[in-house]
Amino acid sequence: MPKPESEDGRLRFLRRSADRPRRVRFRRGVYLLPSLLTLGNMFCGYACVVYAMRGEFQTAAPFIGFAIVLDMLDGRIARLTGTASAFGVEFDSLADIISFGMAPAILSFAWGLQPLGRLGWAAGFMFVTAAAMRLARFNIQSGSGGDKRYFVGMPSPAAAAIPAATVFAYPAGLYDYREALPVLAMVLVPAILMVSTIRFRSFKTLDLQKPRPYTVLILIAGVITLITTHPRFVLVLMAYAYLLSAFVGMAATRLKHRGGRVPASAGGAPASERADQADTRGSAVR
Repeated sequence: MPKPESEDGRLRFLRRSADRPRRVRFRRGVYLLPSLLTLGNMFCGYACVVYAMRGEFQTAAPFIGFAIVLDMLDGRIARLTGTASAFGVEFDSLADIISFGMAPAILSFAWGLQPLGRLGWAAGFMFVTAAAMRLARFNIQSGSGGDKRYFVGMPSPAAAAIPAATVFAYPAGLYDYREALPVLAMVLVPAILMVSTIRFRSFKTLDLQKPRPYTVLILIAGVITLITTHPRFVLVLMAYAYLLSAFVGMAATRLKHRGGRVPASAGGAPASERADQADTRGSAVR
C-alpha cells in the first residue's frame, strides 16, 4: 500500500537533514580570567617591540619573560577552572605570534642584527615564520593527541627566551657587523629547532597536586633566590640549558639503544645457537 504524500515528504526532509553537516554553535562571550592573561601576554609582546624600537633593550627584554609566565598560566588556569574553549586556544596562538615571534625578532634586529642590513632583517623574518609554523603545527598535533610528555620541535616561548635572555644579559647592543655575525646563530638556531622534529621535554604533565618531598620546595626557593640575585647569568643559563637538553636527551637515547644491542652483537649467545645462525645465513645466501 503506497504511503501518503505527506509522509513521503516528511521522510525526504529527514534524510536531507541527516545528510547536512552539523553547524558548530559558538558561545557568545568569552571566559574573562584566561582571556585577561592572554591579553597580558600580548601586551608584553607589544611593549617589548615599543621599547626595542626606542633602543631601551634592558627594559624590552624582560617583557618576553613576563609573556612566558603569563602564557604558562593562562592554559593551566583555564584547565583548572574548566574555562577552556576553542576561542581561548585561537586567541592564545595569535597572542603567541606577537610575543614569541614578532617581539623577539624585532628585539634581535634592533639589538644586534641591524649592522648586517638585509641579511639581518631576513634572519628576523625567518624567526617570525618559524614561530608561526610552530604554533600552527602545535595546534594540529594537540588536536590529534600524541605524547604530551614531549614537544615536537622547540616550543616558541623557549625559542623566544634565547634572544631575550641574551639581550638582557648584554643590553649595550652591537653596532659592528663583525660583532653582529654571531647574532645570526642566536636567531636562526632556535628558528630551525622550532620547525624541526627534535623532541623537547614538556612540563605540562607535571602534577602539582601530588605530594612532594620538602627538598623540592627548598630547591625551588633556591632557584628563585638565584634568579633574584643574579638574574642575567641564571636566565641565560636556563634558556640555553633547555635548548641543549634536547641534544643531551638524543645522545643518551642513542647510547642506551646501542648499549642494549651490544650483548647480542658481541657473541653472547651459546656456540650452538651461533652455529645454527651461521647455517641459516649460509642457506639463505645459497
